[in-house]
Amino acid sequence: MEDYPIDDEISHVSDPKRPGIVRHEQLETYSLAFRLASELYHLSKCFPAEERYSLTDQMRRSSRSVCANLAEAWRKRRYRAAFQNTLNHAEAEAAETQTWIRFAEDCGYFEREQANKLSSAYDEVIGMLVKMIANPSPWLLPPIRTN
Repeated sequence: MEDYPIDDEISHVSDPKRPGIVRHEQLETYSLAFRLASELYHLSKCFPAEERYSLTDQMRRSSRSVCANLAEAWRKRRYRAAFQNTLNHAEAEAAETQTWIRFAEDCGYFEREQANKLSSAYDEVIGMLVKMIANPSPWLLPPIRTN
């Protein structure tokens, strides 16, 4: 498993004032969540066949949903409540993914150290999402003016 940049530098979330941030893929939060979802996909390839429609599928779906909900939230930045609500969904999916990681550990598919590293990385994602939810103003777009 590759090392994740889990440190103080990443926990500040992307700076909404940084020039050039125009797409959700440019957010550190999205980048980390995407890398984690990809890592879980590859790791889950080794799960037994009987897990295909349960643990494997659930873990893959929830980890990918973090990214999908963040992308959706990014497009809802004109509406504070919609933006925050969709980020809340991303946060919930990240927490769900942590649960599946623990099930995988309990079943012996992940070693404890590996599960702890993945879960800690999702703690970082959750922390970044919570910061965006708690302070959405810098991320919001101005409302569309109609005449």
